[in-house]
Order: sequence, then C-alpha cells, then structure tokens
Amino acid sequence: MDYGCGCAPQLFFYGVLEVGGEITAIKAQKRNRKRVNVYLDGEYAFSLKAIAAASLTQGEHLSEVCIAELQMEDTVQEAHDRALSYLAYRPRSRSEMGHYLRRKAVPPQVIEEIQGRLSAAGLLDDAAFARYWVDNRETFRPRGRRLLRQELRQKGIDDELITETLSVVDEQQSAYRAASQQGTRYDRLDDDLYRQKMYSFLRRRGFEYEVIRETISGLLGQRSEEGSPGS
Repeated sequence: MDYGCGCAPQLFFYGVLEVGGEITAIKAQKRNRKRVNVYLDGEYAFSLKAIAAASLTQGEHLSEVCIAELQMEDTVQEAHDRALSYLAYRPRSRSEMGHYLRRKAVPPQVIEEIQGRLSAAGLLDDAAFARYWVDNRETFRPRGRRLLRQELRQKGIDDELITETLSVVDEQQSAYRAASQQGTRYDRLDDDLYRQKMYSFLRRRGFEYEVIRETISGLLGQRSEEGSPGS
C-alpha cells in the first residue's frame, strides 16, 4: 500500500533523489544510533532520524512524493536540532543564526522556517539579544557606546534597535568600572604614565575623549588622596 503522505509542490526544490519503492529494511546506523538507513527494493535509498522513521514499516511502498516529504521533514528537524545546540551556549541574533545554518549547508527555505519557529518560541529575539549583549559587556567588560554599536552591527542588529538599546547605558559609569578593573595593573606607575596607559586602555574600549578625561581625572584624584606610590 502507498504511504499516505502529501507533499506541497514547492518541496520538490530540495530534489527527489529516489524513485518510489518498497521498504525492504530499516537499519540503525553504526556511527549514529539516532539515525537509520532506509532500503527500498533491497538497496540503500536514504537516511532519517530514528524518531521520524518510527512510523515506517517493512513492506510499505513509498512514492516519490512521500520520499521527498520525509527528506524535507528530516532536513528541517536536523536544522532545528543544530539551531537549538547553537543557542545552548548563549543567545543569538537572527543574523547569527542565519550565518550559522548557511555554514551548515541548510537550504534557504529551511533556514527561514527554523528562524520562524525559534522566533515564535521566544528563542530568537533581536531586541532581547541586544539587551543581553550590552548587559553582559557592562558586567564583565564595560565599554563605550561606540564599540558596543560596532559589535551589535556585526551581529546583524539594525541601527534603530541599537540606538534604543544603548540609550540606557551610562557611559561615564561604564568607563569608571572599566578603569577600576584595570587600575590595579597601573598602581605603581607615576601619574603621567598612569594617565597615558589608562587613556589608551579606555580608547580601546570605545569611550569618547571627554568621558575618558573625566574618568582619569577622578581616578588620579583618588590616587592622590590614597597616597598611591605613583602620586
């Protein structure tokens, strides 16, 4: 009997590699027990995730349309699993996810579907990602708006959303935290060398001149009050 699955015409874009045939064997792969090889008329035809192949039985006849649909579903599920693994390390922007899946040779239509699924589930949200990125930087490696803007652009975040996200950043406080984290390395330097080193450091972190000037002035004042060896 024919396997009763339908296949939308656009799915043929992915190619039907096999003609129809009778399932003569379904064997688990030796190197990946989560996938199985499907044999039609005694010959290897295609592979699927084991869970996707659970509904197939030996002796069934698969049409070309059914094979195309099974392969399409397998491609989507494989890409979805990859995407979830990629998200396990940290949140991702929509652009990052697209680049990642393209590197894995996932077809464009499948990438679009995966991005839609993840967005609907709240797992792919550029606004939430931008906030996460800025909060993480503020906590561990404070930097100026200029550098944060550059980083978010590289992640594919649009300028309007970047501007909105950075509007809450207090750059003066960020510069002070960054300088305080770095300051112990310069404790024994004289004031001139301290100023030079700290200026270069804060510029690399993306802070503007006026913010840097005020930050260093405040820190030098503290050094003077505390009687630092470099003062």
